[in-house]
Amino acid sequence: MLTSTVTIYTESTPNPHSMKFVFNVELLPEGMSFDYTQPADGLTKEKNSPLAVALFGFEFVRRVFITNNFITLTKTENAAWEDELFGIKQYLKKYFAEKQPVFSLPASEFAEEGESSDSEIITQIKQVLEEYVKPAVESDGGAITFHSFDESTGQMKVLLQGSCSGCPSSQMTLKAGIETLMTRMVPAVKEVVAEGV
Repeated sequence: MLTSTVTIYTESTPNPHSMKFVFNVELLPEGMSFDYTQPADGLTKEKNSPLAVALFGFEFVRRVFITNNFITLTKTENAAWEDELFGIKQYLKKYFAEKQPVFSLPASEFAEEGESSDSEIITQIKQVLEEYVKPAVESDGGAITFHSFDESTGQMKVLLQGSCSGCPSSQMTLKAGIETLMTRMVPAVKEVVAEGV
C-alpha cells in the first residue's frame, strides 16, 4: 500500500513515442516488471493491474510498462507528448492521492522464480546483464530480460520491454552496445538477438 505523498517526474527516452514517469515510491519489487500491450493484459490473473487498464482509457496510450519505480507509456504515432503530458501526470497524481491500487494483488504475492538450475555460462550471462546492461536500459525507460542461450551456436536471446520495444534505435543499441559487451565479457556468447521484436 502506498502511504506517502507520491511525486512524479518525467524523463524522455530514446524512443520518441515513449515517456518515462518516475515515482518516489516502489510500484513493484526490484527486478520485476510487467508489460501491457492491450487493456486485456491488465485483467489477467498473473499481472492484474487496475492502473494499466485505466491508462489504456487514454486514447493515445498504446503500451504500458510498469517496473520498480517507474511507468513507461508508449503513445500512438499521431499523438504529441506536449499535448498529453500534463493530463496524464494530473491523472496519475490523482490516482495515487486516492490510494487506488497499482495491482489487484499485493506485491508480496507475485510469483517468485524457483531455484535456478542455470549452467555456469547462463549464470555469468545473467550477472553481466544485471550489473552492466540492465541499469542503462532502465535509465532509458525500458527493461531487458534474459530469454535463452544456445550453447552450440553462441546465440543469446533477450526480451526488450518498455521504451525499448519498438524504439528505432533499439537494434543499434542491441548490436553495437549489448552484443559487443556480452561477447567481450562472456566469450561463449557470439550473437545477441531480441526475441519477439
